[in-house]
Amino acid sequence: MRTIYRMSAATPRNWLVALIAVCVSVPGVSGQGPNGRDHGGDTALSGQNSRIASSEFGLAQDEPAKTGMSAPTQVASVSVPVDFSMSSLSAETQGDLMMVHQRYLAAIAVYQRGPKDSPVVWNKLGIAYQHMYALDFAKLQYEKALSLRPKYPEALNNLGTVYYGEKDYHKAEKYYTKALRLKPDCASFYSNLGTAYFAERKYKQGIAAYERAFAIDPEIFIRESQERIAELGPIAEQAKLNYELAKMYAKAGNLDAALKYLRAALMDGFDDRKKLMADKELAALRETPEFHLLMTEEHLNSN
Repeated sequence: MRTIYRMSAATPRNWLVALIAVCVSVPGVSGQGPNGRDHGGDTALSGQNSRIASSEFGLAQDEPAKTGMSAPTQVASVSVPVDFSMSSLSAETQGDLMMVHQRYLAAIAVYQRGPKDSPVVWNKLGIAYQHMYALDFAKLQYEKALSLRPKYPEALNNLGTVYYGEKDYHKAEKYYTKALRLKPDCASFYSNLGTAYFAERKYKQGIAAYERAFAIDPEIFIRESQERIAELGPIAEQAKLNYELAKMYAKAGNLDAALKYLRAALMDGFDDRKKLMADKELAALRETPEFHLLMTEEHLNSN
């Protein structure tokens, strides 16, 4: 599913991303704020998306040349209106405000005025590019952030969401795992890792990662579904993923969320009626009128 600080996390699909990662449910993206604190869950992609750790955005205008990147002409030509109420704010904070309002080009232009030696700003710049589906540019920013701070869990997670978006699921798994070694209590990173496992058809490992994310933050997948940028994986994996989430939430007693994910699983092609009627985790859900109505809508016999 999937966290950027939400997860993967474009071209016109190569112009991508989403503010994802909470700690991350599309895979998700993650970020840190100006004060250095991790805002774990405000950007990511999981399950169907990778969650991005989204608190870091930023870059200096002439910095791309140092990384071999030529900034898009659209960015250079962006005019950011002068708002005297913001004039006292740092470039990073102004960029954060632009991101909140989904003004990604403007955010890029402002971040480029920020400090060139800040890994946080480079990470945030990567998130801004990823929101525009510019995966190649986003990757360069995350790599720059990591060159300045190699042990930077949010940037590692976010780089993983880029590889997930490029459908290089094995490499995405590698970076999510690295991020978790540095920050083992981050639900969004586990969410992203689980999504990568599902895409690789490693279902047992994917379920285990999702359960770990859920144990850390029971709201992770509900929140991620609203925050992540859609980077859809194989439809069969989405169906299995949503079905497992339905079981997870039903077992926890959140039947509304369980029904939501079960509906999504059925829409994605899940049709194993025998399993649906036998799984013990769904026993309470099967007793509700909403379940029987869903079965009728999907032309499945619930008796």
